[in-house]
Amino acid sequence: MTLPLEKASVEAVERLARDAGAVALRHFETLSTVPVESKGHLDLVTAADQDVERYLTEGLAKAFPEDGIFGEEGAAYQGTSGRTWVVDPIDGTFNFVRGGDQWAISIGLYEAEQPTFGVIFAPLRSQMLVGGIGLASTMNGERLAHRSGLDSSRASCGVGFHPVIPVDLRLETLRFVLEDVGMSFRCCGSATLSLIEVALGQVDGYLGIGESSWDLMAALPILDQIGIRSTVDWKTTDLSSKLRFACGTPEFLKAVEPIIAFGATLGHEV
Repeated sequence: MTLPLEKASVEAVERLARDAGAVALRHFETLSTVPVESKGHLDLVTAADQDVERYLTEGLAKAFPEDGIFGEEGAAYQGTSGRTWVVDPIDGTFNFVRGGDQWAISIGLYEAEQPTFGVIFAPLRSQMLVGGIGLASTMNGERLAHRSGLDSSRASCGVGFHPVIPVDLRLETLRFVLEDVGMSFRCCGSATLSLIEVALGQVDGYLGIGESSWDLMAALPILDQIGIRSTVDWKTTDLSSKLRFACGTPEFLKAVEPIIAFGATLGHEV
């Protein structure tokens, strides 16, 4: 049985996310001098990503010494508790490098083969989202509203594609969204920011093609508390896998089921 985190632990992770945001902002204020490397075409990593991940992993290891840690930029510690903190130091690095505000720090807890708790902090938007099992989901301390339904007259979804996803698959996904289900779409370049839009009811759902576990580990338990579900089958999903998933209201998931059903994987499409 998965138990809710104690209040002190929740507050500790919130503080860590906020302090990590300050580390990221120091880099952001001097973008012209931030070293940028490429992990692949349009897939960037900066000294800010590395410094923020280091700050997060050191803080989590101190606060939860028995827990494991898994991070985008290479952090990997098994732990002994059966719990793993999954961190994305800056989700939306491309936006960060370009001087945009669509990036966030993401800290999620994975336990008993499921995401159980998450904290997201978007520093430039002053948005702190917290939630998980046994804990009401909030943004800046205010409880998030329950989400449901799908109004076809104004339906909209976020979409995200990893840079390695073939153009044909991207176009087929967008064709399905526009033609088969008649939705508008948004693509902001950050799964975490897109999932915040789902939480706030600005879109009905999100389609992620080629995303990683750290892109959604914090968001999913926050969203689950307000009626938002996903198609990821964590019992058959490795933390290092690239994902093909949908996340949204039950009505949204029903609408996109022909293209992304529960348990769908990326398979051999990349």
